[in-house]
Amino acid sequence: MITKRAQLALAADLVAVIAFVAIGRRSHHEPGNVLVGIAKVAAPFLIAVIVGWLVSRAWRNPLSNTTGAIVWLTTVIVGLLLRRFAFDRGTATAFVIVTSATVAAFILGWRGIARWRLATSE
Repeated sequence: MITKRAQLALAADLVAVIAFVAIGRRSHHEPGNVLVGIAKVAAPFLIAVIVGWLVSRAWRNPLSNTTGAIVWLTTVIVGLLLRRFAFDRGTATAFVIVTSATVAAFILGWRGIARWRLATSE
């Protein structure tokens, strides 16, 4: 049975990836249907988040730094590999750098904020 905290954490990781993609598409003024475009770009990274959750068993301790680091690294590495080889999309060096930094900030960042809020509310 997955806890409510774990469900929210998984949702936050998925939203973090969608936000990363939406911001990136917006900054590059990507044409076409916004939702379809976001779905196409986000798909390999959303799959990778799920892989990261399974690898780290994130439902056990979803807010920990270790869990966050495993989910982040898995999301970036597996997401970029899927993007390149399964989705036949580019993985330019600049994209890899921006992806790594932004996904780290989002996935690790919300965890840090959540832990801080929990600590200050007690």
